[in-house]
Amino acid sequence: MSSFPVPLLFFFFFSLFVSSVLSDQAAFSSHLLPRPLILEYPLSQFDADELTLQCTSWRVAGEANNLNPWKTIPDECLEYVRGYVNGKGYLVDLQRVAEEAVAYAKGLQLQGDGKDVWVFDIDETLLSNLPYYKDHGYGAEVFNPVDFDMWVDKATAPALEASLKLYQQLLDMGFKIILLTGRSEAQRAVTEQNLRSAGFQSWDRLILRATEDHGKLAATYKSEKRDEMLEAGYRILGNSGDQWSDLLGWPMSTRSFKLPNPMYYIS
Repeated sequence: MSSFPVPLLFFFFFSLFVSSVLSDQAAFSSHLLPRPLILEYPLSQFDADELTLQCTSWRVAGEANNLNPWKTIPDECLEYVRGYVNGKGYLVDLQRVAEEAVAYAKGLQLQGDGKDVWVFDIDETLLSNLPYYKDHGYGAEVFNPVDFDMWVDKATAPALEASLKLYQQLLDMGFKIILLTGRSEAQRAVTEQNLRSAGFQSWDRLILRATEDHGKLAATYKSEKRDEMLEAGYRILGNSGDQWSDLLGWPMSTRSFKLPNPMYYIS
């Protein structure tokens, strides 16, 4: 019987080894696991301090845009998120963003031609939907657009106080304010009513999703609208939003400010 050439024999077994390794890596890829996943072991193996650390790490990763897209907060972090958004930490974080935005704006020299613009998202940026999310698990429940639209139609969302103060300061500096939201055009009247009752006045434009915008990713839709602003001659000097999809894409503002929001993610 003829012998099998040694080089070919080596290549044969090496190929089997590589295939095995790659198969194992694919089988255990974290991208194939349900998201979000922050804890791989039963909660009984973690004390309260460790769980707080894990949930803080998850929240910071989300704010830094380092998480894969997710539909709900981790079940393990429900109490952590509840405590954060109802506590002083959330307010301090919101205030920090507003203060940095004001410091930046004060350093700009506006042209005075009505084209210097600051763009604001609305939900969790100007208006707080925390009363709604208190009744829907602080993001632990999968988002229900029908229920949320019913909440929006009530027009009772309160202002985020730090954002309201920033908004007024920017108006006083001479900025034009453009509101760019993922809400539907059908919600224009209730959105305007809610904004005014919460203390927001004198915006230049309120842009909502038209029929042709439904089905677009938020980042795509908002990028297109910012491009239209530039074509109209506006200079987008600032942009505030609670989602990275409010801020990323092209064109971007000269500077963007991300508000904290651990309750939901919009791509």
